[in-house]
Amino acid sequence: MLLVLLGNPKHGKICLKSHKTRVRQIFQRSIYISAFCIFSPSLCAPMEEIQETATEKESDQPRSYWRWSKTDFFPEPSFQNWATYKTAITESGSRFKDRFLNRSTDSFELNVLQKQSENTLHRCLTWWDLMWLSFGSVVGTGIFVLTGQEAHNHAGSAIVISYAISGLSALLSVFCYTEFAVEVPVAGGSFSYLRIELGDFVAFIAAGNILLEAVVGAAGLARSWTSYFATIINRNPDSLRIHISSFAEGYNMLDPIAVVVLLITNTIAMLGTRGASKLNWIASLVTVALIVFIVIAGCVKGSVDNLTPFAPYGAGGIFQAAAVLFWAYTGFDMVATMAEETKKPEKDIPIGLIGSMSMITIVYCLMALSLSMMQKYTEIDVNAAYSVAFQSVGMKWAKYLVAAGALKGMTTGLIVGGLGQARYTTQIARSHMIPPWFALVHPKTGTPIYAALLVTICSACVALFSSLDVLSSVSSLSTLFIFMLMAVALIVRRYNARNVSSTVDRCKLGLFLFMIIGSSIGTSVYYSRNANGWIGHMITIPIWVLGNFGIMIFLPQQHFPKVWGVPLVPWLPSLSIGLNLFLIGSLGSEAFVRFGICTLVMLAYYLFCGLHATYDVAHQKQDDPGYVQDANIKGKTTDETESGTVVQRS
Repeated sequence: MLLVLLGNPKHGKICLKSHKTRVRQIFQRSIYISAFCIFSPSLCAPMEEIQETATEKESDQPRSYWRWSKTDFFPEPSFQNWATYKTAITESGSRFKDRFLNRSTDSFELNVLQKQSENTLHRCLTWWDLMWLSFGSVVGTGIFVLTGQEAHNHAGSAIVISYAISGLSALLSVFCYTEFAVEVPVAGGSFSYLRIELGDFVAFIAAGNILLEAVVGAAGLARSWTSYFATIINRNPDSLRIHISSFAEGYNMLDPIAVVVLLITNTIAMLGTRGASKLNWIASLVTVALIVFIVIAGCVKGSVDNLTPFAPYGAGGIFQAAAVLFWAYTGFDMVATMAEETKKPEKDIPIGLIGSMSMITIVYCLMALSLSMMQKYTEIDVNAAYSVAFQSVGMKWAKYLVAAGALKGMTTGLIVGGLGQARYTTQIARSHMIPPWFALVHPKTGTPIYAALLVTICSACVALFSSLDVLSSVSSLSTLFIFMLMAVALIVRRYNARNVSSTVDRCKLGLFLFMIIGSSIGTSVYYSRNANGWIGHMITIPIWVLGNFGIMIFLPQQHFPKVWGVPLVPWLPSLSIGLNLFLIGSLGSEAFVRFGICTLVMLAYYLFCGLHATYDVAHQKQDDPGYVQDANIKGKTTDETESGTVVQRS
């Protein structure tokens, strides 16, 4: 400072001659500096204030997308150190009660949670894109993968009826998804819808099953890709896998090709939604041509004699096959997660979802009939059914065409699945049920790359070890369970509203839902134990009917969708509940054991991590870092969705 005031004299000396001049200069400079400090106090502020100002300016700047600090994964107060975590664990009881009773709102899911991603998903899809995304995902997942397995093992030629039953159940679920997606067009799909109507805890159970379905479904499809590729090069379906004799049966055939396929297809999904959509609908035109060929060739080369015996395993085999084949329809729920990226959700979603699912059900039945006519059910190959069937009728060249088309269908199925699975994961992360780091959307691609990587890596690990039959049963149970909850949520949405429905009406609704769900479970259990009996059904079915009449007569409808709604409520949602639970009951005991183990793992994670993260977020103060306002704090008003529906939620 002294050098500044004195003007940096040579050799540190000041000539006496210029003493007066130097004093005058020092005085003038002191006045200038003092005046500047008065009008710019920040320059003379304490160092702490300067640092705070610098920090604030730094926080205003956009952060790099590629980051992975502890605060990005666990920003909540409960995870700051071991002391805060121990305190959180001791409060688990009260925290669980708080989360169990919590309900989100339409506006919270639409407006508040999206900010957790820092960047928005790009709105670039139309009904045309949604229809072909649904077609590419569903058809690629189902008909080429499970038809041979279930026709050979359970349904025989009656696989056509199994597909029709699964298709009806799926279509009812599509109705429920469509009504929610039109009014709450967010990336979370069923997770967000259940969080609004049934609460945080139920939504978490659904979230765990959604992630399980995503991982298992992608892994199963990737392993089928390997089987069909082996067929193209004239190899046994398992010849490209590595057999490990010391591993348990069903987990002893390592599949590195499936891992590579998953990595490539999910990379395409990460690069951009619009590009992946264009690639899908162009490639789906090839699938359409292939389907027409299969149906015509099957009818020409096949024989009706192969259809007998039509149902060799009886009705039980038909329903058991239908339960597993439901996995073939699961792609549509992934497409529902694209609602946040749809230009006009109120128009595009009903056309895209309902139109494509109706078409797909008819296609599945025709293709299953074609396969059954070409080969007797005992001769159908469980891994590459259509390729081997064409070879058996003298069309060896056609097996290459079918295998190539199947590979294309499975590839597009994996791409669309990668899109949907990442968006499910994004919304779950936005709520902090899993680390919010996975909710971040890349600013350039407009896609949630971290979420996609999570699902991709988990799917690759599962695909490396697990066989198709193990994967399909677990995935089917998870899917059916979620679809059942969606139907329950729709009934709750129609007949319950915050600050409007009385306590008595809520108790009535709970009683009638208990009658519907309980009677559906009773019907399923009774049929699985006594397929030819009828006395039990004379009790359970009337209870189901009375539950529906009770809702219609004793409860006023509180919510009326203005754009698109499920018809015949509560009958169609209740039928969806009944069909889904009936199909769940048709699955084997191993599926329930695997599902139970997975559920226990989910609950353990929730009690030790997810519960405390969501509790902290819900009870943060507004000036806390990473503040996310809880729906119950600011959600006690009416919600207005993008489709124009205004309703009070509970």
